[in-house]
Amino acid sequence: MDTIRAESHDTLRTLRRSLWWISLPFFILTLLLPLYGKEIGASVVEIGLFFSVFFLMTVLLRPVVGWGTDRFGRRPFFLLGLGGFAVTWLVFAFTDQTWGILVARTAQGVASSFMWLAANAITADVAGEAERAHAFGALAQSSSQGSIVGAFVAMTIINTMIRVSSSDYSGGGWREIFLVYAVASLVALFIAWRWLPETRPAQEAHAASPPVRWTRPWALLLLVTGVTAASWTMVSPVLIIFLQDRLNVPMDRLAWAFLPAGLVWALLPSRLGTLADRFGRKRLMVLGLLGAAAVSGLVPRLANWIALAVLWAALALFSAAGDPAEQALVADLTGDDQRGRAFGIYALAGGLGATIGPLGGAWLYEVLGPSTPFYANAIVLTLCGIVLWIFLEEPRRLT
Repeated sequence: MDTIRAESHDTLRTLRRSLWWISLPFFILTLLLPLYGKEIGASVVEIGLFFSVFFLMTVLLRPVVGWGTDRFGRRPFFLLGLGGFAVTWLVFAFTDQTWGILVARTAQGVASSFMWLAANAITADVAGEAERAHAFGALAQSSSQGSIVGAFVAMTIINTMIRVSSSDYSGGGWREIFLVYAVASLVALFIAWRWLPETRPAQEAHAASPPVRWTRPWALLLLVTGVTAASWTMVSPVLIIFLQDRLNVPMDRLAWAFLPAGLVWALLPSRLGTLADRFGRKRLMVLGLLGAAAVSGLVPRLANWIALAVLWAALALFSAAGDPAEQALVADLTGDDQRGRAFGIYALAGGLGATIGPLGGAWLYEVLGPSTPFYANAIVLTLCGIVLWIFLEEPRRLT
C-alpha cells in the first residue's frame, strides 16, 4: 500500500511539474491577447473570436478525446497536447495577421483539449476519494505558480525592449515572449515524456467500458457548468479594454493589480480543496459562485487599480474554493472506468457555454454599454448558486 501511494504521489508530482512549465503563458495571455489584437488592427468582435474559436475547438474535440483517453490511455494525449502548445507559440511568434492568430488559437484549442482532459483523468485515477479535491487544487496551484513566473517573464521582456528599442523597432517584445513560451512548452513535453507513467485502469485496455451513467445530480452539474462558462466568458474579451478605459492606467500597472489574485491561486487551491474533501463539494461550489457574482457586480464601480487588486484577489479566493470541489464532484458522480469520457462531457458543457459567451459579451459591451456584461454575469452566477444549493444532491462518500 505504501508503495502504491508513493507511486501515486510521484505521478502527481511529475504531472504538476509539467503543468508548471506549460502554464507560463496562461496568466498573462488574457491580458496580452486583447492588447496584441488591437496592435495588429483587430476589432473588438475579432478579439472576441480569438477567444471563441479556442472554445469552439474544445467543444468539437473533448467528447472524442475523453473516449480516447479511456480507450488508448492518458499519456499519449497529454504528450500530444504539450507538443501542440509548443507549435502554437511558434505560430504566434511568426505572424502579425488576424488570420494567423485565429489559426494559432484554433491549434491551442486542440492542444488544450488533449492536455487538460488527460491531466484531469490522471489526477482522478491516482488520487483517492478522500483527497481528490485536494489533488485537483494542487494541480491548479502548480499551473498558477508557473503562470505567475511567465507573467514576470513577459513584463520583463516588454520593459527591456522598450528601454533598448531604436526608432525603427516596432515589435514590442511580442516575438521574444512567444518564443520563450515555446521553449517552456518543450521543457514540459520532455518532463512528461521522460517520467510520466500511464495511469488508465488496466481493464479499460481490453474491454469496452459501460457508458457514463446519467443521474439527476450529473445532469444538473453539466447544466450549471455550461451556463456559468457562458456567463464568465462574456467578460473575457472586454475586461482589459474596460479597465484601461475606466482606470486610465498603463498595462504594467494593470498586470501588477492582477498579481495578488495569482498569488491566491498559487497558494490556496489545495488547502481549499481539503475543505471540500472534509465538508462536501456543494458548500464550496455555492460559496464560490455567490462570491464571484458579488465581485463581478462590483467591477463597474472600480475607482482605481488598488481596488481592482483587492477585488480580483477576492475573486481568486472564491474561484479557488469552488473549482477543485467541482472537478472532484465530476469524479465522484461517475465510475472509475468512465473518467476520461466523464471529463470530456464535463468539458463539452463548459466549452459550449464558453463558445457563446465572448461574442455575447462583446455585443453587450458595444450595444448596451460597457458595464452590462459584468452585471449580467453577476445575476447569472447568483441564480446558478441558488439552483445548486436547492437541487444538487451529493453522492454519499466513503469516510
